[in-house]
Amino acid sequence: MSLGFKTPLFYCHFNTVQLGSSRPRSQKHRILSVEPVQTSVFDGYSVPRNNKIRTDNLGKVKLNKDFVLRSKSVLTVDKEVDVDANEGLGRKRSNYDAIVIGSGIGGLVAATQLAVKGAKVLVLEKYVIPGGSSGYYERDGYTFDVGSSVMFGFSDKGNLNLITQALKAVGCEMEVIPDPTTVHFHLPNDLSVQVHREYIDFISELAAKFPHEREGILKFYGECWKIFNALNALELKSLEEPIYLFGQFFQKPLECLTLAYYLPQNAGDIARKYMKDPQLLSFIDAEVQYSNSTPSFDFISFGYLQSLTISKDVLSVVFLQCFIVSTVNALQTPMINAAMVLCDRHFGGINYPVGGVGGIAKSLSKGLVDQGSEILYRANVTNIILEHGKAVGVRLSDGRELFGKTIISNATRWDTFGKLLKGETLPKEEENFQKLYVKAPSFLSIHMGVKGEVLPPDTDCHHFVLEDDWTRLEEPYGSIFLSIPTILDSSLAPEGHHILHIFTTSSIEDWEGLSIKDYEAKKKVVADEIISRLEKKLFPGIRSSIAFMEVGSPKTHRRYLARDKGTYGPMPRKTPKGLLGMPFNTTAVDGLYCVGDSCFPGQGVIAVAFSGVMCAHRVAADIGKRETFSHSKSVLILGLSGSADHLREHGIEKKSPVLDAALLRLLGWLRTLA
Repeated sequence: MSLGFKTPLFYCHFNTVQLGSSRPRSQKHRILSVEPVQTSVFDGYSVPRNNKIRTDNLGKVKLNKDFVLRSKSVLTVDKEVDVDANEGLGRKRSNYDAIVIGSGIGGLVAATQLAVKGAKVLVLEKYVIPGGSSGYYERDGYTFDVGSSVMFGFSDKGNLNLITQALKAVGCEMEVIPDPTTVHFHLPNDLSVQVHREYIDFISELAAKFPHEREGILKFYGECWKIFNALNALELKSLEEPIYLFGQFFQKPLECLTLAYYLPQNAGDIARKYMKDPQLLSFIDAEVQYSNSTPSFDFISFGYLQSLTISKDVLSVVFLQCFIVSTVNALQTPMINAAMVLCDRHFGGINYPVGGVGGIAKSLSKGLVDQGSEILYRANVTNIILEHGKAVGVRLSDGRELFGKTIISNATRWDTFGKLLKGETLPKEEENFQKLYVKAPSFLSIHMGVKGEVLPPDTDCHHFVLEDDWTRLEEPYGSIFLSIPTILDSSLAPEGHHILHIFTTSSIEDWEGLSIKDYEAKKKVVADEIISRLEKKLFPGIRSSIAFMEVGSPKTHRRYLARDKGTYGPMPRKTPKGLLGMPFNTTAVDGLYCVGDSCFPGQGVIAVAFSGVMCAHRVAADIGKRETFSHSKSVLILGLSGSADHLREHGIEKKSPVLDAALLRLLGWLRTLA
């Protein structure tokens, strides 16, 4: 099936493979073209296995009677093609170089990076649209982002614009809108701070709020820029690939040594070297967490903080920044992660994609298929198949089995080893990971459509609200994250309306054991309280302006995003030694790789994109050379003309087995020091 997103925002065509069950090789399939598909991952409809497609006179494409993809135009038939749909039946081996489980940003970046190197990739997505936490859904004329609207990695310069690079690699680009203010903080004691796009404006405002800490502010952010400049000077590939590492070290020794120095350090420790004001430290704590997008909160107790040599109050604007970048406070946020986002928001800036965040995954999916690889929707992977200890394939919920040379899991490591490899002995390195990290809590989300006049004309796009007491930063529902993407892109809502995407921290345990009636009642009570707080602090009269509202709990996120307990990634059990404890992409299971937020470097769109780049590089090196590519179309992205069939002996990536083994042992030893 071809879902054609015919819009000027996307500069590549979108072809997908058939949805649903396999059919005999000889059967003809029709390639169908549909105008922008409007569907929802939150709508609660059951998705049938039957893939029979029919239309009505209104142009709606129907999959059975209980699932509807709404289209703006009548379904049309473009052409008939033979679809090789028999590869998943029985035990027949397929010729995929990599099978990717899940189409989150990390998985899609890994898949597309491999595809442009000439590998044949199959992405398996449980739902009918790609993106995972960076997906979208549509309701009553509104286009809602599932997760954060704070987008890093979309600039046109440097080496850390990983989303731009990933799209460009598959011949796609997206129109973006610069955000003049990353976030507006509304904090206790009437502290209000705007993080301006221009670094000098931000530093001037922060120093004006804390004139006695001006020198410390400049020194802390100076160290952030030192790290960022080192990262930005390097070609970012797998840290598990020794040939790349040696090459980068000989080309950029000072930058590599800088990163090695900061690798075991945390942002909170460095911030406390330079700053002492309690509110300033708390602000930085929250800002670091917010800037890494998807919200969660840390359970580190103030009892633990008080056991340190610094008082609780002193730990109150450093902690806030870290809370916003990495879902944990500055004491638990690796300095490299903090520096990457605290500087990139000024270097490349925050840029919102026109049409919504979901366009990133749609564009990557289109580009993947354009490279000759495939993405299969409604493909729920239940097991990873092992043979003689090696990952060789996957089993779907409908019984189909698909095989490939390598398996890449975009699920969390808990889901990968606890569910997809259920019954297998947990590898020692995964035991160590689970000793160092726990699942971060989930959150409650509220998607609202409101009348436009309720918002002042100078309203910023992103807000963080913690009104009364710094101690509420830790509590469920204590802090409020708010995005209003229609401030930047009015096309996301009906004319005269705005979207408010509100989220606050929540644990799934608060929602277990409730009847349907009590569950819905609790969602209403919590949402009403949060709206009342926003009405009092920011937008008087907002309640009466609500035109649409939908509430999602941690159970919603667990169901639709397939994440254990709805978690948004790992959270250190105690103060970590920087990034030393984070696992990379390889695993103890031969042929199995992980990608996403439970891999180095952690959570956030730019971080998982980096994880995808690293994973693709390592997998490509392990695949090695092939005599010929199997693709028949031109590989323009490689800068080569002609058919890919003629590109013989093109090394996907170089590999040194001896150096590989030595480096992996070294990295394993370093993780034991965390």
